[in-house]
Amino acid sequence: MFKRLIILFLLPKNIARESFKTTILENICYGGFIVVRLYKYLRNIQLNPPRVLALGFGALILLGAILLNLPIASKSGESIGFINSLFTSASAVCVTGLVVVNTAEYWSLFGQIVIISLIQMGGLGFMTMATIVAMLMGKKISLKERLVIKEQLNRDNISGLVKLTRYVVFSTLLIELIGTILLSTRFIPLYGFVTGLWYSVFHSISAFCNAGFDILGESISPFVGDFIINITIASLIIIGGLGFNVYIDISQKKSFKKLHLHSKLVIVITLVLIFSGMFLILLVEWNNPDTLAHLSTGDKLLASFFQSVIARTAGFNSVDISKLYDTTGFILIILMYIGGSPGSTAGGIKTTTFGTIILTTLTVVRGNKDVSVFNRRISQDVINRALAIATIGLALILTVSLLLTLTEEGNFLDLLFETTSAFGTVGLTRGITPNLSNFGKIIISITMYLGRVGPLTMAFAFYQKQKQPLYRHCEGNIIVG
Repeated sequence: MFKRLIILFLLPKNIARESFKTTILENICYGGFIVVRLYKYLRNIQLNPPRVLALGFGALILLGAILLNLPIASKSGESIGFINSLFTSASAVCVTGLVVVNTAEYWSLFGQIVIISLIQMGGLGFMTMATIVAMLMGKKISLKERLVIKEQLNRDNISGLVKLTRYVVFSTLLIELIGTILLSTRFIPLYGFVTGLWYSVFHSISAFCNAGFDILGESISPFVGDFIINITIASLIIIGGLGFNVYIDISQKKSFKKLHLHSKLVIVITLVLIFSGMFLILLVEWNNPDTLAHLSTGDKLLASFFQSVIARTAGFNSVDISKLYDTTGFILIILMYIGGSPGSTAGGIKTTTFGTIILTTLTVVRGNKDVSVFNRRISQDVINRALAIATIGLALILTVSLLLTLTEEGNFLDLLFETTSAFGTVGLTRGITPNLSNFGKIIISITMYLGRVGPLTMAFAFYQKQKQPLYRHCEGNIIVG
């Protein structure tokens, strides 16, 4: 594949060199020649759904980078540079929230609109947006497109996908509208109607999509004790991180006992992670003079709850993350690695993956044969998939962290924190991001991309499936443990 692409661009290289010295018309003709050749080649490539998703998100990131690189995107009227615009675009599309410049201070209204649009498209998924546009234009959704939607939404089958897509978009807009209204009750009195409303819309979308971008300048640190702002943003993050399949199931069944196994596991693990994280953060940071020590007991509880929630893949913060104790930083790393739930706007290895691994471990310790929960047995295929996702994710985080130690300044914990934040599409940082080298920005951008698409999806996208062998090897024995 890559050899053919190289030949495609190198064959007319002499023409290309001369074209820069000739007329604009000749440049256009050459560009058209390349586009036609490339289009004809891509038409003949069989793109499986994972590959479509991977390339689609990549194309969206590239488009965002081009728009953000325009001088009109900055308040100063100067281009930020392609690497910085690429990093910002990747962070927005991958709903991460890591930034190389302060979003409120650097980007113009045009730049902010581009960023929030990328967040919305990245959160919902480009295929969801494309499907809605196609339906509005009266076009039918093909089988191939339905397969891509199925992959994007982590569905088992293709039945009812178009209806589900409509539901996803409608419910998303409704939840974001409710979030906007609640936030506006606090922002409009403080910043005026127009600015306050824009702040409310931006942060509602950013929170629901688990992005963590803010245009206040200091995230929500000035509102560390504000109950409405903290609970509204935290609720949006939790709902966005549950996954569309879960709250569809909740809206239909309206009873925990009647929910599907997936929904039950997601809800239980989410609650356990949030409140256990809250308790540990509260315990460790209680007397930290730079974070919780100066707050009242109620505000300490609220701040600890908020930090535990945002570590589940949304990079808002109400206290200075760089001032947290290393113990708390490591707790947040664990939460970021786990992330949200499948089919959601969140990243990480996902709650169900973590739950499956824990249940498998407990089953082995107890000496049982089957992995069961809520009177249901988990299949071996699901267990294998969970182990693969966790292993690939951990390998990626460690590899990137080690690479960053060679090129970036900072201790290993801070670099590990940054890498895990990128992989989990969280957006929290201990002050590393603005000082990253160009190499660091590129590798973190790739990590955000892999975290959003999913490590196993990327593996499926570009790994050529081998034919199933007609035989199985004799079983051997190894000693583990």
